[in-house]
Amino acid sequence: MRSGSGIALLEVLAAITILGVAGLAFVELVSGGTRALNEARVRETEVADQERLLTAYALLTRVDLDLRLGRHDVGRYFVEIQRPERTLYRISLGRLNAPQVEDLVTVLYLAERP
Repeated sequence: MRSGSGIALLEVLAAITILGVAGLAFVELVSGGTRALNEARVRETEVADQERLLTAYALLTRVDLDLRLGRHDVGRYFVEIQRPERTLYRISLGRLNAPQVEDLVTVLYLAERP
């Protein structure tokens, strides 16, 4: 009878160990999901900020855009304005912490005034 109770104790310990490992895996899974959700919220806010900034630059006149040609830091972002043609302006925006990546890009056509 004594060996039977020892085996039952080992079975209980094995079950508790399995439940503990499964519990830790579940906690890590929930933690990873929470981290991903927070990162997505931060990125969503950044994209909304960049969209507002791009809209503001798109509303500028030819003269104002010509004065802002080149790359400039605006808060946590960079704005680069190029003029590949006389009537075309390329505006790109990105984050300063990832300067090699352009998050938003647009090309504006602004006709010359006679």
